[in-house]
Amino acid sequence: MFKNKPSAILFDLDGTIADSALDLSASLNYLLDVAGRDEIDPSLIRNMVGQGARALIVKGFTHTGETPNDQEIDALLDQYLKYYLDNIADKTVLFPGVLDLIKKLTAEKIPLAVCTNKNIVLTHALLEEMNINHYFSAVSCGDSFPFRKPDPRHLIATCELMKAGTDNAIMVGDSINDITPAKAANFLSVGVTFGYSKIPMSELGADIVIDHFDDFITAINSFTPQT
Repeated sequence: MFKNKPSAILFDLDGTIADSALDLSASLNYLLDVAGRDEIDPSLIRNMVGQGARALIVKGFTHTGETPNDQEIDALLDQYLKYYLDNIADKTVLFPGVLDLIKKLTAEKIPLAVCTNKNIVLTHALLEEMNINHYFSAVSCGDSFPFRKPDPRHLIATCELMKAGTDNAIMVGDSINDITPAKAANFLSVGVTFGYSKIPMSELGADIVIDHFDDFITAINSFTPQT
């Protein structure tokens, strides 16, 4: 399958494995509506995702008016987490080709992990709802460690959880928060073009850019490192 078998493959979650933008948008707009704010078009919320729920709330409320203080954000976060958890997979689907790829990689006994800035409770709930949690030997989240992406230690610590080496590891994601730590940790970085990054993936410096998960294995095998 691979000319050089990866030691581990880490996947971001939102915007990479799961197209969760509509459920994330509905949850944020629920908060905005309750607060008497204007709702935000889901196409704009897509670009606000990637740094966790708290950051999404701050971005959403700042976009529609005054930014809440820390105490207000804490209260909003509690509301958001309850609403989102209750509706976590109403409209969320896996991106095309990702399940087939994960099954192929599993058959080849390549260690797989999720490495996301989503919190632990939401991440495990979503993986279970999508029925893919059993494919991953580790799941690390925004609140798993004292650090998180784009800190490269998030990727390295995830490999440690997997008991997998980092010398030939791959990070797959849709944003600068995935590509930057991958490069810093000396992982091969694979960027997907269909995710939620406001900046086009072609401009983020990923080693490999793919438009569909069907292209993943061929792209890895065709990659020649620059010297």
